[in-house]
Amino acid sequence: MTCHHEFVLTPLLIQPKTVKARLEEVRRSGLLRDEDIPNLWQVQLGVLRMWHRVFFRSETIGISSAPVRETRRARLLSKRPLRFPFLVRERAVAPLDFSGLISPPWRIKRHLLGAYHDGAQFIYDLELLVAHSGALESLREEAVAVRDDLVPRSTWLKDLVVYQGYHARLVEALDVFVPGRIDDPDISFFAYLRWCARQPETLRETVQAHAEGRFTIANGVAVEARGNVAYA
Repeated sequence: MTCHHEFVLTPLLIQPKTVKARLEEVRRSGLLRDEDIPNLWQVQLGVLRMWHRVFFRSETIGISSAPVRETRRARLLSKRPLRFPFLVRERAVAPLDFSGLISPPWRIKRHLLGAYHDGAQFIYDLELLVAHSGALESLREEAVAVRDDLVPRSTWLKDLVVYQGYHARLVEALDVFVPGRIDDPDISFFAYLRWCARQPETLRETVQAHAEGRFTIANGVAVEARGNVAYA
């Protein structure tokens, strides 16, 4: 498949040239093996999987059992449809960038500071920042500043993430963060890339795998694992 065909067949990536450049950055970083770096078609299959999660497993995104902040604004923004336009205005979300591969470090940091993440879900975006020198350190400084009300926008960002104690938990997550420890593509960027790299490499292979009952958008392609069929 030529580069031109890659770009034509991957419209869901929005900026496929940027995605390709970011994948090359990951390759050069040595954080993943070469065989764990997907091509653009495989990344697009990963994007489809993420869309499926949004539409059919939305309860796994942006909600928490933690108490909502007691401010009137936080209580209002706890309703996700009302929160969304403010997240877009804040540039804390990039609605068309489902993989995170077209977002520069500054935008990923805005996302972590302004969009709620539950539990281990910090890890995906922290792994996106690993290859960028100084990004995690500057994110920690900004998170501490919001946590401790050291910047004018602290109250706004705390209300925008809705739930109490979020920025303190972000600082704690940064302090214990070790990349590559989780193998769940919902949670880990590196696991997401590995999942993508196990998928069919072309449109033709994908159609064939689907026709044979070996591929679904939600689970990917079924592979042989120790003699038994399992989903990659």
